[in-house]
Amino acid sequence: MISVAPGTKVHLACRPVDLRNGFDGLAAKVQQVLRADPFSGHLFLFRGKRGDYLKALYWDGSGLCLFAKRLEKGRFVWPPIVDGGLVLSPAQLALLIEGIDWRRTVVPEATVAPSLL
Repeated sequence: MISVAPGTKVHLACRPVDLRNGFDGLAAKVQQVLRADPFSGHLFLFRGKRGDYLKALYWDGSGLCLFAKRLEKGRFVWPPIVDGGLVLSPAQLALLIEGIDWRRTVVPEATVAPSLL
């Protein structure tokens, strides 16, 4: 399992990409498809055509990290194929990587600290 630091956003590209791309190709996809900076410290997820393979790109401060996972049976649960992407919570990321339907989870709204007045 991949654990992300607090404050790290998880960006998911909704349209399949050519997963023969490596570090540089996926970094270019981050800029073109997700309109984000691949060196921002956020995690970027990409899917293959069949839906059973994913790659994640992450800048850890000293270099790019590339993670991949292929399911031996079944497919990952993906959002509809549309242009652009969406942002997942760390919990949704964990469910996605395990092959569990992450779309049914709801992220609670951020709580505001009570004032002392």
